[in-house]
Amino acid sequence: MVRTPEKNHLRAWRELRGMTQAQLAESVGTTGAVISLLESGARGLSDKWLRRLAPVLGTKPGHLLETDPADVDTDVMEIWADIPEEDRAQAREILNTFRRRRDPDPDQTAAAPQDPKPRPRSGGAEVVRLKPILRQRRRDREALEGAGETETGGEGE
Repeated sequence: MVRTPEKNHLRAWRELRGMTQAQLAESVGTTGAVISLLESGARGLSDKWLRRLAPVLGTKPGHLLETDPADVDTDVMEIWADIPEEDRAQAREILNTFRRRRDPDPDQTAAAPQDPKPRPRSGGAEVVRLKPILRQRRRDREALEGAGETETGGEGE
């Protein structure tokens, strides 16, 4: 019985991150040959492999199977990757404010007349709180990078 290769997007995610098979293999403690087998589908992406590969590629395990990164706005992924883990819950809450409500609250619909053009819920206040945090983190990163350059090149002047 001939086994059909399992389709996945591992290669696309690896290429998006600018990694070679050898680099990805080294990052997860395997060989380039194994990565090649995983990308081709000749070897299935088990839960173990998905959990090892996804963090290195900056994505979720399920995305390696279901999402071609070419179909996703990479700006959003890059911004998310720059948000420190400890701030992601707050960022997630802020992003959720932009979702349209699927099930309107019956109390609100009875009290207020329906607008013919539904508008997205406002997330202005939350976005305003997040922007200074992101700006400060960017300044901190730039300051650290600048300090590293001064320390290495500034001695003896």
